[in-house]
Amino acid sequence: MKIFTERINLQTKKELDIVDITDRVQEILTNFRLENGFVIIFIPGSTGAVTTIEFEPGLLEDFPNMLERISPSDAIYEHEKRWHDGNGHSHVRASMIGPSLTIPFNNSKLILGTWQQIVFVELDVRPRSRQLYIQVIGE
Repeated sequence: MKIFTERINLQTKKELDIVDITDRVQEILTNFRLENGFVIIFIPGSTGAVTTIEFEPGLLEDFPNMLERISPSDAIYEHEKRWHDGNGHSHVRASMIGPSLTIPFNNSKLILGTWQQIVFVELDVRPRSRQLYIQVIGE
């Protein structure tokens, strides 16, 4: 069993920027030359998230719309009352989606569905520089 850690640096453009990182994660996995195991993708911070989605125009509209229905940006948040930074909804959304994702791999290929991509979702109200940590565990 071997464990490797790598980073992906991202510069997001705006709130609800959804970035497909599938190819970058696969490239990292390929570079380590492991056959079987799993990959963990993790974003430090409380206003970013990692998930999978079919990265197509319809869902790139539906996903943010769903987040707005579940956690409206104009609702009252206790976080706002304390910090006045405009991102109370960002914290709630990130908590719902989550900061990490685990994906198995076999024959050095990520096991993903045909239309499934790995994405980072920027939930903060401003552009951010992000570092995602990719940990590969396998043999």
